[in-house]
Amino acid sequence: MQKYRSYVLPAAILLGLLFHGVSVLLSSLVPWLIFTILLLNFVTVDLRHLRFSRMHFWLILFQLTVSAGLYLMVRAVSGNETMAQGFMMCALCPVAASVVVISSMLGADRMTTTTYTIFCNLVMSVAAPLYFTLIGVHPELTFWQSFLMILRRITPTLAFPFFTVLALQIWAPKANDWLCRYRNLSFYLWAVALFITLGRTIDYIFLQGSGNEHVIVLAALFSMLMCALQFGFGKWLGHRYGDTVAGGQLLGQKNTAMGIWMANTYLQPLSSVFLAFYIIWQNLFNSLQLWWHDRREQKKK
Repeated sequence: MQKYRSYVLPAAILLGLLFHGVSVLLSSLVPWLIFTILLLNFVTVDLRHLRFSRMHFWLILFQLTVSAGLYLMVRAVSGNETMAQGFMMCALCPVAASVVVISSMLGADRMTTTTYTIFCNLVMSVAAPLYFTLIGVHPELTFWQSFLMILRRITPTLAFPFFTVLALQIWAPKANDWLCRYRNLSFYLWAVALFITLGRTIDYIFLQGSGNEHVIVLAALFSMLMCALQFGFGKWLGHRYGDTVAGGQLLGQKNTAMGIWMANTYLQPLSSVFLAFYIIWQNLFNSLQLWWHDRREQKKK
């Protein structure tokens, strides 16, 4: 099955396009899929020894400063609030909870990616409400209201599997070792989650697209540029700290479902189309990376 895995993500994108109406009906399965994916990935590392590094610091600083800088710059140059918010969300959006899946297949260190997944989502649960309080379209929502709403979205998919595995590693290590044997299933579970998420995203683009065609086209173009920028800078930074793959994935692979929800809840809803296209670009790039990686491995053999 390994030689076919680089085609799994494009297949999920194609199926999401063709059956986006069906994927909307299956959307309630996504939190359970993400929970299982994280569970199978967390059991492979000792969560008691997670360590924050300098690379993690520079990655989070990039997200915070570039998101604010792009918002101010695009708003000043174009005067278009929707465009400014779209650029901001492409950078501010937290790392995907399942980034460990692709990163590990490409050779990244699991401890590095797991640490940043937890750290980044916690930081963004504080930073994002502050941003939205300052520029959001719902000034009646206070920082603490926004913070608690975002934290409630993050907790089930991130905290529950983390503390479940932590308990297993402390009190039931044999059960933890048994789950480790099935860690490779996480990629295929992610493909199912991706099909559902992409289908919902494509359905959303169709709904938002009527009468906003010019914004949709610009969102497709600029989200591709943001995807390239973040993967590129992340890989450059990761190379400086000895893990090129981890740097690129941690900065480039976004939790777009969370980002779309935040944009729809706190900003102008049309800005979320940037992230809707971003999920397509990031997964096409991930498919290419898997293909290149598998090809190099075959040549070595």
